[in-house]
Amino acid sequence: MKILILSSFAFSLINFRGKLIEAMVDAGHEVVACAPDDDPEVARQLAALGARYCRTPMSRTGSNPLADLRTLAHYIGIIRRERPAVVLAYTQKPIIYGGIAARLFRGPRFYALMSGLGYVFSPASDHRPVLRAIVARLYRLAVARARAIFVFNADDRRELLAHGIVRPTAPVIQVAGSGVDLSHFAAVPVPEGPASFLMIARLMRDKGVHEYAQAARRLKRRYPGARFGLLGRLDTENPTGISERLLAQWTADQVIDYFPETRDVRPLLAASTVFVLPSYYREGLPRTLLEAMAVGRALITTDLPGCREPVRLGRNGLLVPPRDVDALCDAMEEFLRDPSLAAAMGEASRYLAEEIFDVRKVNRQLMQVMEIDGSVRSEHAEPVRPGAGYGVA
Repeated sequence: MKILILSSFAFSLINFRGKLIEAMVDAGHEVVACAPDDDPEVARQLAALGARYCRTPMSRTGSNPLADLRTLAHYIGIIRRERPAVVLAYTQKPIIYGGIAARLFRGPRFYALMSGLGYVFSPASDHRPVLRAIVARLYRLAVARARAIFVFNADDRRELLAHGIVRPTAPVIQVAGSGVDLSHFAAVPVPEGPASFLMIARLMRDKGVHEYAQAARRLKRRYPGARFGLLGRLDTENPTGISERLLAQWTADQVIDYFPETRDVRPLLAASTVFVLPSYYREGLPRTLLEAMAVGRALITTDLPGCREPVRLGRNGLLVPPRDVDALCDAMEEFLRDPSLAAAMGEASRYLAEEIFDVRKVNRQLMQVMEIDGSVRSEHAEPVRPGAGYGVA
């Protein structure tokens, strides 16, 4: 069986979907993975897994209709040429234009993996109701005949319904995020010494980068030995991206230890004691939280859809209101006052990662729902119910 995977970022095919692609190939399927980047290393790694890489034109953040029509035309051409039995798309533009393209053919079964509704449906876009309505309508057209729509949290189903993207009877299925490779992200003891906080995210305002820097500035005065790491790439094309000048100011003031984007975050996770993500972006289930849990790190994140999903309050982490620097400071200070807290919560994080977010379990569910594992649909392949969780208290 041939499977076509549509993505908006080449590296995510390895970083987020590599184990899924490997499982598909191991099950005897032919996999063609598509993204807009010219990335020979990703192509090489996909070939090593037994998959093929195909470039697709796409403007990730732009709203130029002509550019998007080019993406749609390319998807139509790929489906016509490759004749896949299954099309799996994730992130906004691949889902929209991949779903529309798949509807033009009788053969392929279309599946949408919605790892979050994205910027257009976040509070930062409340002033753009027309754009939001257009995107919602495109989503509705794209997923109308989807065999399944995978979401990472129950709140996303409510959002899909609220915006008229799906009907109440739509096959919306909750999975535990992208999962995490527990052998690659092995548990590492929390280092001794002063607390070292780490945030990994695209450098955007609605990821909570400003709030993190403000909290770090305050706490640095009271705890000079504490460290506050920030890893991520500048995203100047994004409307909420922070400037290179502001980042330089934070590092010059010795508030933030900045680390440019890397394809292996494990050394930085291992050197940290607590992972922080004060995001108020419309998340699905941030992979960075799962990676930090697998390494055995306590979490501080916002009490919002997606971010709160992997946190068992007081057991493996703390939740704070969005955009609340005072609350973020208080939460971080708990770990500065009680150094033993990080190790205890980190141990609980690893346990939860093993029980719920193991990538093998997630991929098994995805493949059962898509009927590409050689068996009938799993008993777990049921539409998500409002308030449904992952089953571990």
